[in-house]
Amino acid sequence: MFEGSYLGDDSKIGAVTQLECGICWWVYDPAVGDPVSHVPPGTPFSALPEHWRCPNCDAPKHKFMAKGEA
Repeated sequence: MFEGSYLGDDSKIGAVTQLECGICWWVYDPAVGDPVSHVPPGTPFSALPEHWRCPNCDAPKHKFMAKGEA
């Protein structure tokens, strides 16, 4: 397990924390949201629906790692 691994634990991340896909390195930035999945800007990663997946490679949420401080 990587130090920044999310592993589905919302308590490990803050509302503005960026998370990076461990498969393709796409970055979810809450300030931007996810236009592909119609997630509006300002949506924290923890508020994404459980079925949300990486828009670049289709990886599940638990494959994401925190990029910065939570």
